[in-house]
Amino acid sequence: MNKNIHAFIILLLVSSVSQVVSQDAHHYQTDFSPENLSDRRAKVMDAIGNTAIALIQGAGGQAGFSIFRQSNTFYYLTGLETDHAYLLLNGKNKQITLYLPHRDEGREQGQGKVLSAEDEELVKKLTGVDRVKGIEFLSADLLRTGLIKAAPPLLYTPLSPAETGNDSRDELLYGQARAVSDPWDGSPAKEARFVQKIKSQFPQFSIHDLSPILDEMRLIKSKEEIELIRKATQIAGLGIMEAMRSTSPGIYEYQLDASAKYVFYLNGARGDGYASIIGGGTNAYMGHYFHKTDALKEGDLVLMDYAPDYRYYTSDVTRIWPVNGTFNSAQKALYEYIVAYRDALFKYIKPGVTSDEVLDLAAADMKQYLIGKTFAKPAHLKAVQKGIEFRGHFQHPVGMAVHDVGIVHRIPLKAGMVFTIDPMIWIPEERLYIRIEDVALVTEEGVENLSAFVPSSIGDIEKTIDEKGLIEFHPPTDSPIKR
Repeated sequence: MNKNIHAFIILLLVSSVSQVVSQDAHHYQTDFSPENLSDRRAKVMDAIGNTAIALIQGAGGQAGFSIFRQSNTFYYLTGLETDHAYLLLNGKNKQITLYLPHRDEGREQGQGKVLSAEDEELVKKLTGVDRVKGIEFLSADLLRTGLIKAAPPLLYTPLSPAETGNDSRDELLYGQARAVSDPWDGSPAKEARFVQKIKSQFPQFSIHDLSPILDEMRLIKSKEEIELIRKATQIAGLGIMEAMRSTSPGIYEYQLDASAKYVFYLNGARGDGYASIIGGGTNAYMGHYFHKTDALKEGDLVLMDYAPDYRYYTSDVTRIWPVNGTFNSAQKALYEYIVAYRDALFKYIKPGVTSDEVLDLAAADMKQYLIGKTFAKPAHLKAVQKGIEFRGHFQHPVGMAVHDVGIVHRIPLKAGMVFTIDPMIWIPEERLYIRIEDVALVTEEGVENLSAFVPSSIGDIEKTIDEKGLIEFHPPTDSPIKR
């Protein structure tokens, strides 16, 4: 056989095999069963009633070489990571339909299989939905929900901004407000544009916000979600511990970030749950300090607040420790107060109590704690006394976002709630800020501290810092590499 013909046949066979692989091998999450997802969608339909429909828009495609990440809401209800997808929940006939783009063979040649409208039976099997269609059928199906022969149904859709990565609703809303205040930008939110699009095509619909219904559902975590948050917390803690080991005077804040990132990716995270907060000395005084450009200094403390994006769930863990490896007496007194406050707050968390009750009981304990305690400076004593009055030690839910949706303040706590306990003090005279942060899971019996394994006692922290860290084994280089 001619060598050129032989080579062509082999190339043709390889190409055919690669096409088959791209068509058959698919990526889909394995953390939630179709039954889990069906239960969530059933709760939504129960909430909207039998005269309404719900329409959820998935995340759009990523420009350039950015990796696509589905919106938290769409992933929560489908587990599907296909861009430009839509989900219709029809409360009238209890039918659930996914609308997907059609197969893009050129894209799949470069990226691998993307679940599309052509995978109807496979997608139905994976997600538990009733029907899968191309996007072009959505308009006609909306028309058939009752706009011709019956009274138009209520249409629910999320009006809150979609979380699509290391973001949280509060930060997205602030960003939206800043954009609106810019006369050269001022573009409406994506959710507003979606509502306008629906209204322009079907003005008969009365639009209602689906976000409160979804927020209430996401507040109580299932056992599957708890295991993902537990894993994200473990990875976060291991990353912070690696940063402790790598700490010494002269190390840069961004280098601690790098050591934690290595641990994150090594353990299966896809990136940050949020941008790391790593502040040495007075940089920590800025609550969300993200620059990470300064070298750590002898005698300072360094604060690190960081967690990964692990299978669409994250955590929120913070520790603070001495750059030189040893707390001085002034730092020790302030730090022990913070740890004692953390322990006092956890002592009272259980189902049925409210955040206010927990804060009041813990504050009473801390007043007793201060009896006979001495601090290095009057400003330090003033700060800890103010800390007893501060109500922000009981913080925010954690889950698919670091500042997750839902409310945990001033309502009876329930098993399955996950939130942060975050005792903190400010000393403005020295621009000194001290806090630690742990992740609380409310159980049927009481509470579990998911981040309890992360060193928090002075002895455990100093012991961890004394161990060799990643940066010591692989120090950065600022010289050209010689061949």
